[in-house]
Amino acid sequence: MKVRHLLRLYEQGNRDFAGADLGGADLRGVTLIGINLTGANLRGADLSRAFLIKSDLSGAQLNWANLSFVKMSDAKLVETDLTKANISGAFMVKSKLPGAKLSGADLSGSNLRRANLWGANLCGAQLKRINLRDANLNGVNFKWANLSEGRLIGARLYGASLNFTNFSRAWLKGVDFSGADLEGVNFRAARLSGANLEGANLIAANLTEAQLERVNFQGADLTSATLARASLEGANLTWAILRKTDFSGADLRGTKLYGVDLDDIQQRSAIMPTSADRFAYSTALYLERLSL
Repeated sequence: MKVRHLLRLYEQGNRDFAGADLGGADLRGVTLIGINLTGANLRGADLSRAFLIKSDLSGAQLNWANLSFVKMSDAKLVETDLTKANISGAFMVKSKLPGAKLSGADLSGSNLRRANLWGANLCGAQLKRINLRDANLNGVNFKWANLSEGRLIGARLYGASLNFTNFSRAWLKGVDFSGADLEGVNFRAARLSGANLEGANLIAANLTEAQLERVNFQGADLTSATLARASLEGANLTWAILRKTDFSGADLRGTKLYGVDLDDIQQRSAIMPTSADRFAYSTALYLERLSL
């Protein structure tokens, strides 16, 4: 379909272009608000800086397309193929992308606040500085993705695949990672204050210089994890597994260490809890159990 033909029909009030063949089309900066492009072929198309607010591109082929700085708030991209697409700087607040294919895509600096990405595939995607606040990320595949400096406060990540994901310097305050498989994840200098990591697998995770105040690590496996120079004041490490865990230079004042074996950790220059801290917590835990 010719671009000029599409634009003429759109100006005449037509919004239904389902299944249109627009592969490689030049649609830079066009205004197509509310358009229906479900199942359309847009492979390699250039939609940079286009206005596609409230559009429906569900099931469309957009692999290798250029969607940089596109405006797509409230858009539908259900099971859309965006493999290797350039979506950097896009504005996609409250857009719906469940089941979307985004492996290898570049969403650097994009705003997907309150978006629904349930079950989407973002394996190996470039997501640096992305805004995913309050987004539905349940069941998303983030393996090997780069979320450095991303904002995920309030995001839901139940059942997400996160192995070897890069969360360095990311904003993750209060995020629920309980029971998650976080083996090899990079949390270097991440803001995790108040996050829930209860029962999480953090084997070989990098938490160097991370903000871990009041984090719940209860029952988590931190075998071979690095927490060097991390701030853990008030964190709960009750029953955590700490084999070959590196706490060098970390601040552990006020941490809860009940049931923890500290014989096999590295604690060079670490600020450890005082004996009074440990006694106070053990006493409180004992009294709590007596009341049950």
